[in-house]
Amino acid sequence: MKYDFAVIGAGPAGYIAAKKAASAGKKVLLVEKKKLGGVCLNEGCVPSKTLLQAAKTYRHAKHGSIFGVEVEGVRFDFPKAHQHKNNVMNKMRDGIAGLMKKYKVDIVEGEAKLLPNFPIEIEGETHEATDILLCTGSSPAIPPIPGVDLEHVVDSTGILDRETLPNHLVVVGGGVIGCEFACMYASVGVQVTVLEAMPEICPNLDPEVSASLRDGLTKKGVTFNLGAKVESISADKVSYADDSGSNELEADLVLVATGRRPNTKNLGLEELGLDIDDRGGVRVDNRGATNIPGLWAAGDVTGQAWLAHAASRMAEVVVNNITGRKDHMRYDSMPAVVYTSPEVAVVGLTKEEAEARGIKVKVGRIPMAINARYIAENPDETGFCKVILEADTRKLLGVHMVGGACSEMIFGATAMLETELREEEIEEIVFPHPTTSEIIKDVFMAVR
Repeated sequence: MKYDFAVIGAGPAGYIAAKKAASAGKKVLLVEKKKLGGVCLNEGCVPSKTLLQAAKTYRHAKHGSIFGVEVEGVRFDFPKAHQHKNNVMNKMRDGIAGLMKKYKVDIVEGEAKLLPNFPIEIEGETHEATDILLCTGSSPAIPPIPGVDLEHVVDSTGILDRETLPNHLVVVGGGVIGCEFACMYASVGVQVTVLEAMPEICPNLDPEVSASLRDGLTKKGVTFNLGAKVESISADKVSYADDSGSNELEADLVLVATGRRPNTKNLGLEELGLDIDDRGGVRVDNRGATNIPGLWAAGDVTGQAWLAHAASRMAEVVVNNITGRKDHMRYDSMPAVVYTSPEVAVVGLTKEEAEARGIKVKVGRIPMAINARYIAENPDETGFCKVILEADTRKLLGVHMVGGACSEMIFGATAMLETELREEEIEEIVFPHPTTSEIIKDVFMAVR
């Protein structure tokens, strides 16, 4: 069958692109080899955040006496938390299926392969499309550590299937994924140790944010060993080396969270001559176009951003361009969140990144504890809000926050960056009181 637009991969890039193109009048094919929603819905964002919320709820109940809430015998039912996770995933998949039906998108299950001149082969059947969008996502990157294939060693997908709590979880990798699972397990009483090869966790964040996150997770019981290189994993131990020499940790569950890799294998891309970068991602311009006319890519398969919402926005950009509206990606205003407790939310440049570009900056920073709503709801958490301004124009360049509710506030800072607001314009915005979001306005009083 001939289509105007074919989408390979039904994750947050794929189903958004399919819906948007179909609503613009395109005849659309959506191909998915596993489940609607992709990694985000089935193996990543949604299930992990659902379990994190379950763990946070348990911790709030256990420590509710500070609010005057006395709960006797509170316990964490892990299988029931998993049942809730599965219910959420099923409901969201049904929603996507309903959306595709509404917009008359044809869905084909199976593994797609691109052939010369743009036929798409799916389980022996061939389809054609004028434009094709690759959004096949990514998979966990597994390092060549001896013992990494043992039964008790899991990646970020496998750990979501575990319905029993370990005595000691060792997390290999202190990035976003590793920290989120460390927080979840530690919050329900599991002993957790994170082994990170770098000098600090989440090294892509503002250095002060990374350090504050590590301090917050340490208070929740997570042990961090920095500068630790894992050498091998055995049936009950993890061996690693750091500045003190060789060490061992007992562990009955090991999570390997050392990043992700783009899914570009078995798609026929090599035969097409598609440009793949050194990291294995499909190379695209700021419109999502590849080096082959009519072939586009969005999301993790490009090796850029590695965020579900970035994938969705990249897909929107592609569809806008193929339907006649010029559009492009702006990564400097792409927000990112770490859904730990405390939360981290950032958007824009850090001080170090701005100065590396030769930009003179002013920095403002205030603790979350000056905010009434924050201390009322987060009495056992610290945190702060930091803003980066261009020194001469006072234009906002970046916002970096640590603390509860940050994930729900960062969109406002993103809008300020997108519209290139300056300090005086932000000061004119009225924020409701009392809200934690007031911290974004108040921080400008501390700009130096």
